[in-house]
Formats: sequence, structure tokens, C-alpha cells
Amino acid sequence: MKTTLEVKDHSVSGESFRLEYDAKLHMYVTTPKPSKEKLPSYYASEDYISHTDGKRSLFEKMYQVVKGITLSRKQKLLTSYIPQKGALLDIGAGTGDFLEYVLKKGWNASGVEPSEKARALAIQKNVSVVEALPENSNGYNAITMWHVLEHVYDLEEQLRWLKKNLSREGALFVAVPNFESHDASMYNTDWAAYDVPRHLYHFSKKAIQLLFEEQQMRVVAIHPMKFDAFYVSLLSEKYKTRKMNYVKAFLCGWRSNQKARKTNNYSSLIYVIKHI
Repeated sequence: MKTTLEVKDHSVSGESFRLEYDAKLHMYVTTPKPSKEKLPSYYASEDYISHTDGKRSLFEKMYQVVKGITLSRKQKLLTSYIPQKGALLDIGAGTGDFLEYVLKKGWNASGVEPSEKARALAIQKNVSVVEALPENSNGYNAITMWHVLEHVYDLEEQLRWLKKNLSREGALFVAVPNFESHDASMYNTDWAAYDVPRHLYHFSKKAIQLLFEEQQMRVVAIHPMKFDAFYVSLLSEKYKTRKMNYVKAFLCGWRSNQKARKTNNYSSLIYVIKHI
């Protein structure tokens, strides 16, 4: 295990950052950590795809198609753990597609999205989205964080908030990249899911388990996000070779998913977490 990795911000600044290994938690931390004031500038790009509904290129069109498929799968996953549905908070709601979908399925859903641009697009879809986490709640039946935990500025503070605001019988759904996946090892420092400095933390299965155990919460299930291996491999090809090599990316994504059938180290994983 390398204790330090040098990773470049390929999508916005071109700057390089270090990933420092935390042996206790088996995770990496992005260093230096940008200030709270500067961090939003690293999201200021038309290519930051989760903050746009764009379909300008083949890549963006593919992303929107896959997003539509995954919305259904995410909602079914939630309902399998919480069949009665109820109050749902989507943290990092982006442009509001997930909120719009689950509202139609009977959830009492609202969201949090710090990006003004993405929040404006979400509000146009008649969903409730605010800029910051509510200070107090009556307890959510479900809290979702789809590729968000790696972005939060104060990880410990976020975890404490989740413990406090998830109802005793509720479930938390956290999706994050997995640096132990095959595609991560193939692309090394060009692996797109490192996405520094927007991704401040880089998790393993062990890290997620230990971090939530510290909050008296436990991982009750882990589910794969198989599409992510292809999406991340395609972006990684672009970063490594400056070309969208669809064939090579598809093959790498396919191999990653095949190897993960034995290890469960998929490119991204969804953790279902409950109170102990």
C-alpha cells in the first residue's frame, strides 16, 4: 500500500494534490485541503456533470441515459429496506432528478444542494431543495448520499449529523468510489474517481465500516454500482491518453466488474447503514 499518491486535478485547475494514507482507517485523505472559501472554485466547470442536465456530447448523453436507469434501481433499493417509505432527505441532490423520481413514488422527499447552479435546476423540477443541512429534524426514515460523502468538508461533523437525524428504524444509503477496485489499480493516479480536490476522502469498505462504528452505526449491506466501472474507466482513459477510448474503457470496466464478483470490490459501492 502506497502511503502517498500524487494526483492531478484533470477537470478544472490542473493542480496536483497528495493523497495521504490513513493506516488506521485504510483510506486516503486529499492534501492540502482547500479552504472552504476556495473549494467552490474547483467545481466551476461546465464539464462538472452532476451539476448539469447537459446533453452536448455523446458522453453526456450516455450519462443522462444511465442516470435514468439508476434512478429506478436506487428507489427500489430504498423501498426494499423501508417498504413503508416516509420522510427522505437526499444530501447532495444535484439537479434534483432523484428527488423528482422518488416524489412520484410516494416518498415525502426533500434535498440539500450547496451548488446554486444545480439547485436552480432542481427547483425548476418542483422539488424542495435547500442550500444547507437543517439543524434539527424529527428524524428521517431514509437519508441518501449518492457520491457525496467523499465531498463533505468536515467528515466527522457530517457523520455526527447523520447519526442524530436518522430515525431509529431508518436507513442511510451512502454511495462512494472504492479505491480497492480493479479499475482503480489499472489507472493508478489517473483513476478518475480520485477527482481531487473535489473528493477530499477516498474510502475502502473497511474505512466506511470503522467510521460509522465510531458513531454507533453499522453497515448492514453493501450493493454494487456496476455502471460506475464503465463511466470511471472512460474518464480515466481521457485523463491518461487524452482520448475517449470507448473500447478500452468498456473492457476495463467489464474486467473490473468480473473481478469484483469474488471480492465485492466494485468501482463504487452503496452502503446501507443503520443504528446499532
